[in-house]
Amino acid sequence: MAVEELQSIIKRCQILEEEDFKEEDFGLFQLAGQKCLEEGHIAQVLDILENEKNKVIIRSMGWNLVGPVVRCFLCHKEEADKREKCLKMLDLLVKLCHPKELLLGLLELIEEASGSQISEVLLLLLDPLQTVIHKLHSKKAHSVGLTLSTLWSQLSLLPVPYTKEQIQKDQHGLVRCCKALVPFTRPFVEEVVKNKGHSLENSQEELKAELLKFCFKSLKYPLLTAQFIEVLEENEEDPLKSFASEIVGFILAIGDSLPKVIFQHGRREKCWDSPDLEEEEGSQLAESMASLAYLVFVQRISIDQFPLVLSPLYLLQYNMEHIEVLLKRAEESVSSKGLDLLENSLLRMEDGSLLHHYLEIRSFLTVPQVKDKVGSNGRWRPFPHPQLQKLVKVMTFCPIETLRKKGLKVLQLYIDKLDSQGKNILFRCLLKTSNHAGVEGYVIQNIKNQIDASLKRAEDRKWFTGPQLISLLDFVLTLPEGAETDLLQNSDRIMASLNLLRYLAIKDNESDNHTGLWTELKKIETNFLKPLHTGLNMSKAHYEAEIKSKKESRRESYNPKNLCPVTVGGEKIPDVPNMTPEMQLQVLHSALFTFDLIESVLARVEELIELKTKPPSEETAQLK
Repeated sequence: MAVEELQSIIKRCQILEEEDFKEEDFGLFQLAGQKCLEEGHIAQVLDILENEKNKVIIRSMGWNLVGPVVRCFLCHKEEADKREKCLKMLDLLVKLCHPKELLLGLLELIEEASGSQISEVLLLLLDPLQTVIHKLHSKKAHSVGLTLSTLWSQLSLLPVPYTKEQIQKDQHGLVRCCKALVPFTRPFVEEVVKNKGHSLENSQEELKAELLKFCFKSLKYPLLTAQFIEVLEENEEDPLKSFASEIVGFILAIGDSLPKVIFQHGRREKCWDSPDLEEEEGSQLAESMASLAYLVFVQRISIDQFPLVLSPLYLLQYNMEHIEVLLKRAEESVSSKGLDLLENSLLRMEDGSLLHHYLEIRSFLTVPQVKDKVGSNGRWRPFPHPQLQKLVKVMTFCPIETLRKKGLKVLQLYIDKLDSQGKNILFRCLLKTSNHAGVEGYVIQNIKNQIDASLKRAEDRKWFTGPQLISLLDFVLTLPEGAETDLLQNSDRIMASLNLLRYLAIKDNESDNHTGLWTELKKIETNFLKPLHTGLNMSKAHYEAEIKSKKESRRESYNPKNLCPVTVGGEKIPDVPNMTPEMQLQVLHSALFTFDLIESVLARVEELIELKTKPPSEETAQLK
């Protein structure tokens, strides 16, 4: 019945001229053709399309059948013969139909696809799309832009595979789509390259801009979040890395030199003089350029395009903005790239070669400023690079241990590359702004190492001895809230401070006073040692009372209602089991042990100070 209905419409339209076709004819043709395909009359529909007498009808109305043909293809996954006939029909429609209507029909099908069908539809229609676009000579640039935008929008709905197994399985088809997009895009790139160096027509300029937009979008997704695998199988390269190489190659083929591409973003200028890129520059260019910098400097894609004369400091300076963009993203795959790019940039430099002036380059500083006394004059010192703020956040808040450790390693590398004055500036800023006892303890340990190095050399001792060191110690040898400071929360910082003070008391004699410790001793006792004594006494008394209370309550029978919820910052953590009374006692005893440890180091520090400050006669009498 459906076949007869379709043939009836065909017969009626065969005697008409193309311009005489009515709107209802288009609708009836589509409905009848769709019904035929749904009822399985695929061979009959193919015969109608292949009939030379129907050529005019198919050219005008055939694009309405593209959707039904594609859906028929997708429905017969296990029937190769039917799928082959569907492909033949699709090929005929692409050859015969008006390209403008056909393009819109194909793109509509891609947009309608969802879930597992996205990659299947996209892969099926790429070749037809390329053929249709080449027919649209006058509208080619616009058609390429519209097509690439639609393809990327659908591609961005597919999850990025991260592991070797996920890449090889390619369950959602992202890898296959990326592979297929390269040969789809290459002819259009070659068309622009063919005219490169000559004055391009408006259509060529537009085509170039559309291709660059797509390349930038691809740098953001999937390449920004993709984790590249070194080796999948023997001699098999990661397909996503291969896609990255092709995208970078396209950019270089139709754009500017690679150094100009990467560095223009840092200068807040356009990479290409095209108003069409303004939207990309504002919304996603920063992440795209950061992704490009990672691909070039860490994955070394097209690194040979960089002149060897560029200094490591120059590369570090311009990569810093890209590093900030990567580190501020929460995804592990992106923030890890920020760490890798920062590490790679720093490893190019000699230790101590990063001058302190670098910390004051305006483009690397954030708005917040810290009042910092240097020598006898007070002046405002900006917080160092925003990248360091992001780095500290990775070190302290990232839930992934490997990234936290990598962040700490990169911070130490950064410290090592700074000159002495730069280290001094960085340490005081981190102590003032990190608000994390673990980070502060780590910084104080670094200060101790720098003091030790300064005392062993004759030159460049200024920044970790004498007045400059004393100014820095004002940040170190203090309690944030005096005797009321939470000693348990700040134990890392307090222990590091006491160990530093113990080191100074051992290494620096009162008669030498290289560090300035002995002239500042009274202030240190007032601001640090005495409040610490008071705080220890208060804390120990409080925890001992808590232990006594818990032990008394243990006489009560065990009841789940007596479980103590685990809280942080006054808020209950839902995923952590409630604590039994025994667990609570264990935590309280652990806290007391920490206080005893602090107290023992404090006692040793005070003993050393007393020995060093006693008059010689008293010391001799004591020895006798």
